[in-house]
Amino acid sequence: MGYIDEIFTQVREQNIAQKEFLQAVEEVLESLRPVIERDEAFYRREALLERLVNPERIVIFRVPWVDDAGNARINKGFRVQYNGSIGPYKGGLRFHPTVNLSVMKFLSFEQNFKNSLTALPMGGAKGGADFDPKGKSDREIMRFCQSFMTELYKYIGSDTDVPAGDIGVGAREIGYMYGQYRRIKGAYEGGVLTGKGLSFGGSLARTEATGYGLLYLTQEMLRCNGSDIAGKTVAVSGAGNVAIYAIEKAWQLGAKPVTCSDSTGWIYDPDGIDVAILKEVKEVRRARLTEYAKARPNAQYHEGKGVWTVKCDIALPCATQNELLLDDAKALVANGVTAVAEGANMPTSLEATKYLQEKGVLFCPGKASNAGGVAVSGLEMAQNSMRYSWTFEEVDNKLKEIMIRIFHNLDDAAKEYGMAGNYVAGANIAGFLKLANAMLAQGIV
Repeated sequence: MGYIDEIFTQVREQNIAQKEFLQAVEEVLESLRPVIERDEAFYRREALLERLVNPERIVIFRVPWVDDAGNARINKGFRVQYNGSIGPYKGGLRFHPTVNLSVMKFLSFEQNFKNSLTALPMGGAKGGADFDPKGKSDREIMRFCQSFMTELYKYIGSDTDVPAGDIGVGAREIGYMYGQYRRIKGAYEGGVLTGKGLSFGGSLARTEATGYGLLYLTQEMLRCNGSDIAGKTVAVSGAGNVAIYAIEKAWQLGAKPVTCSDSTGWIYDPDGIDVAILKEVKEVRRARLTEYAKARPNAQYHEGKGVWTVKCDIALPCATQNELLLDDAKALVANGVTAVAEGANMPTSLEATKYLQEKGVLFCPGKASNAGGVAVSGLEMAQNSMRYSWTFEEVDNKLKEIMIRIFHNLDDAAKEYGMAGNYVAGANIAGFLKLANAMLAQGIV
């Protein structure tokens, strides 16, 4: 049995019920075969893959809080600090009922490669809680965030671990957590959290970063394959930050986004998604997409899932993991899709990814195409260190440069190892090589 097969067998035996984590590890290890096989004895001697697949630290804690009715409530909190070889641990916090150890480990494992690809000095981490902000009052969310930070603060710091937002954690939640951190520490340590409000050290373009970055990379991927994003029809899933600003940037680049979705249903708007109305519904009113349909007479609202049944040239899954399955991939191919770029973390199943690649669809994995958020988080850290802020245009230009560089790095890596056009392998290899070099340079730690 080869080294890679040995390690994946170990991982499967030790994490038998963690399906999301196993899926992420399998994808990466399969991509790394040509790298490891060039010098398998060396990598085995250094136990590099064992170190790669095992997180440096996992913290699990309870989060007690009191709801508006005076009832005590308990949630479970997590922080997985996966690999700090490249820099301070960096990765978002997710508040959602689906949060568990498998999800946290898969997200932090992916974050290693994503952060490596940005070329910024950031290690990989992820955290969160099985708390659902939906339906909670601002006071309840504040009390939860304060309790969560009362435990988390022990493990983070501007040179240790720098959390950011993710699903269920936006500027409001970051603000509450930062306030509690400052209160406990008795110091203004601006670089300890990113995604902060502009009034206390946040960065312009952070809100837009993941969605904008997704489109910058997609545009470059198409350009390098002899195509243009202008004039293309785009199907987008999700209706959160990533989806909204992917839709906005798609319009700006001359494409026509026609779908979005939330947890209960989806919209098809043949005239193109109206960004102003979508922002009003989801960002201001925090309402369901049925309200969008009421404001747009030609828009069609459908219950359940179905975004990937719409005819489109480009598909951008921006909601959550494993939302684009094999049948969805078949529907997209049947409808003429030419490119898929992931705006969420691992939204496409392994079977669907393989099918799309076999059918000649350009496919970019989330660890590359949704790296814009963490890239601008890294830029926010830099601004905090300098006690300075860049303009929106300066940050946006830096973001575009980073996303274009990411695409060329993964494209070059795929070509070097005889897999031209396989951007999944290219992203995993490019991310791994920088990470491995840092780990080897620092000895057995």
